[in-house]
Amino acid sequence: MSNAFVFLLAGKLVENVVIIGSGPAGYTAAIYAARANLKPVVFEGYQVGGVPGGQLMTTTEVENFPGFPDGITGPDLMDRMRRQAERWGAELFQEDVEHIDVRSNPFTIQSSEREVKCHSVIFATGATAKRLRLPREDEFWSRGISACAICDGASPLFKGQVLAVVGGGDTATEEAIYLTKYARHVHLLVRRDQLRASKAMQDRVYNNPNITLHFNTEAVDVVSNTKGQMSGILTRRIDTGEESVLEAKGLFYGIGHSPNSQLLQGQVELDSSGYVLVEEGTAKTSVEGVFAAGDVQDHEWRQAVTAAGSGCIAALSVERYLVRNDLLVEFHQPQTEEVKKELTDRDIQEGFDITLTKHKGQYALRKLYHESPRLICVLYTSPTCGPCRTLKPILSKVIDEFDQNVHFIEIDIEEDPEIAEAAGIMGTPCVQFFKNKEMLRTVSGVKMKREYREFIEANK
Repeated sequence: MSNAFVFLLAGKLVENVVIIGSGPAGYTAAIYAARANLKPVVFEGYQVGGVPGGQLMTTTEVENFPGFPDGITGPDLMDRMRRQAERWGAELFQEDVEHIDVRSNPFTIQSSEREVKCHSVIFATGATAKRLRLPREDEFWSRGISACAICDGASPLFKGQVLAVVGGGDTATEEAIYLTKYARHVHLLVRRDQLRASKAMQDRVYNNPNITLHFNTEAVDVVSNTKGQMSGILTRRIDTGEESVLEAKGLFYGIGHSPNSQLLQGQVELDSSGYVLVEEGTAKTSVEGVFAAGDVQDHEWRQAVTAAGSGCIAALSVERYLVRNDLLVEFHQPQTEEVKKELTDRDIQEGFDITLTKHKGQYALRKLYHESPRLICVLYTSPTCGPCRTLKPILSKVIDEFDQNVHFIEIDIEEDPEIAEAAGIMGTPCVQFFKNKEMLRTVSGVKMKREYREFIEANK
């Protein structure tokens, strides 16, 4: 870290600005702050509040973001924003912030791996999908219940099955429509007597023969068969109280979000729902030098483009704040002609080579399973899975630390569905570890980097 863009306070570096959170708000703020030569430090988040990239990491086609007339997937849009922020000098950490102290300046930001002092903060932590908290929810989470159809819909567990989605807004209707690509039929359970979704989304649902609407209906619990597999949903009619079992192999939540503002409680003013209060038309919070952007302060619009706009406002506000208080120290990047593109694994691998550490596809998995003496790490992903894109670079860095002591294989469950089915994969991302033809552990979802590192260290 260069001393050219920081102050020194009692021997500690003080950054211009720390951006907490990613998604369109955090990444846009990072782009603008980096372009202003502030060299922002960005904590993208990890497990708290979802994955880096925010809610768009669990969105398929984004058709209303300016500049993409043919649409773009949420994960692709976030990848582009992230790369743009990096290009201009933002320093990105895929870590959760665990503690903030903004009661005195410089502020203190404590993540899972480091402490940072800074003169200003942009809080862009977004919102988290709500759960129903059904009695058996934890038992069947990732084994039939999910809050991300885009992540898990392509799993062998759900293909060709009858599925259900809970909710009546844009999120629920989008997930129901998406699931019809894989499911035999989709039921949409709506507590009210009408949909809250936009007119366009309502029309798409009503015109889809593979979706059945159930108004005045709530999910009460999950029902299982004798094998312990999810087989249905216990539902209740709101108007009559009548209960019945709806046959379904999967249940997806699309019931709204809660702002991820817990770190600011007691320090910055929040409204009754937990959203950060900002001065109208600005990103200013009740604490000077602390700014908020995106869904954590927006309970009305909650669109990707409005989040990006608020990220821009926050970054410009930070620059003005630092200049006004004579705190800004500029960092000028070295001139570069062109940003070199990194080769992908597919570019590098034209044939199987057991001396290589990283591989893709079922042929490599079969060969290494039978021939490798190393610990084998298998990552199962799907093309539309946002959390998979988050986990890949994290896991890749851990694998690099143990080069020549571990073999890594990525399996795309859509390209190799028989492998995923044989491995019992019910959702992505999922990591399995093998050694000497024995499976040692299965890790579902995105975990802390040190959890993978410690397991590999103990079993290499």
